[in-house]
Amino acid sequence: MPKTGITNLPLHHGKAPRWLFNRMKKLSKEIINTIILEYGVDDLLHRLSDPYWFQAFSCVLGYDWHSSGTTTVTCGALKQAINPQEHGIAITGGKGKASRKTLTQITDYCTQLNFTEQTIQNLHYASKMAAKIDNTAIQDGYTLYHHNLIFTKNKKWAVIQQGMNPDNNYARRYHWLSEHLKNFIYEPHTAIVGTHKKSHVLDMTSRKSIQTQKTSLDLVNDHPNHLKREWALLTKPATQTTLDSWNSHNIKPFKTKFLRMPRTINWKKITEIYEFQPKNYEQFLAIPGVGANIVRALALISDLIYGATPSWHEPLQFTYAHGGKDGVPKPVDKPTYDTSIHILKNAITHAKIGNNERLNALKRLHHYYHPLLKKHT
Repeated sequence: MPKTGITNLPLHHGKAPRWLFNRMKKLSKEIINTIILEYGVDDLLHRLSDPYWFQAFSCVLGYDWHSSGTTTVTCGALKQAINPQEHGIAITGGKGKASRKTLTQITDYCTQLNFTEQTIQNLHYASKMAAKIDNTAIQDGYTLYHHNLIFTKNKKWAVIQQGMNPDNNYARRYHWLSEHLKNFIYEPHTAIVGTHKKSHVLDMTSRKSIQTQKTSLDLVNDHPNHLKREWALLTKPATQTTLDSWNSHNIKPFKTKFLRMPRTINWKKITEIYEFQPKNYEQFLAIPGVGANIVRALALISDLIYGATPSWHEPLQFTYAHGGKDGVPKPVDKPTYDTSIHILKNAITHAKIGNNERLNALKRLHHYYHPLLKKHT
C-alpha cells in the first residue's frame, strides 16, 4: 500500500471554543449520517484514512487548516458524534491520557457489537503496532501524543495518530487502513501530507529497507556478543572521527551523509530478543521494549558493516467552507454554519423515510460546483 504523504501542522495550544466544538459535533454527525446512508460505514472509514479528505472535512467543520488541533479536535468531535450501536462504527482513543484508554475502549465497543475475543485481540494488535511503527520504525523526530483506532461493524479498521516535534513546534499526522494491509513493516500507510521536510529520516518500512530488515533480524538472532563487538567498532572514538574514508567492500570510499549512533543499547533486551528468536522483522518490532535506539543501531550496523543500506528518504508528499477558528482566512460564519447543519439534517431525515429529493439535490449541487468531477462519475 503506497504512502501518499505526511501532514505537518504547527502546534497550537489551548482549546476549541465551546460554541465552535458544539457545532462541529452537530455538523460532523449530519455529514457522517449522509455518508453512511449513501455509501455505508466502510466508505466512511476509507474517507477518514485519506489525509486530503480528512483535512477538507476538518476545514468544513471550521477548524484551522494548519493547526495541530485539526487532528485532535476533529477526532474528538467525531468521537462524541458517533454512536457505535446506531452507526455501526466506533472511535477509540484520543489525545494524551485518552490515548492510553484505547485498548479498554476497543474491548468495550467490541463487546457491544458482539465481536469474538479473537477480533478484539486483532484490533488490540493493530492499535499497538501502528503506534510502534510510527514511533520506532519511522524515525522522523515526531513522538506520538494522539492515537485513534476506528473500526466498523464489518471488522475493518483505520488509525489516525499524530506526533509532536519539540524542535520545530510542528505536529505530523499518520493514516492507516486495514483493507489490503498485508503486514505492518512494508509501506503500510495510506498516508503519512505536508511541506516541512527533514533531510534524513530513517524509514524501516520503505521497500528500500527490506534488506536492512533482514540483516537486522540476523543480527538479533545471532549471539549478542557478536553484535556488541560490531557496535563497539562503530562507536570507538578513533572510528567515529570521520566516515569519509570508510571503504565499503574495498571497492570505493563510502561516504555516509548522516550518522547518529545511539549512545547506549539495552543489552538485556537484546539478550531477551536473542532467546526469543523472532521469525520476521514485524515479530521483532512487536516485542515490548524494542525501541528507537535498538532499531537505529541495528540499521546502522547493517549499513556500515554489511552494506544493507536502509531508506533515509523523508516519506513526504487544503479548503474552507465556514472560516477558521482563529479567523483564517476569515472568521467562522455562525449563521451559515448553522444553516449547513439544518440542510444536511433535513436531507437525511427525508431520505430515511424514502424521499431522496433533497439528498439528490445536494448531489446535483456538488456537480454544479465541481464540473470536472462529471467526467469521472
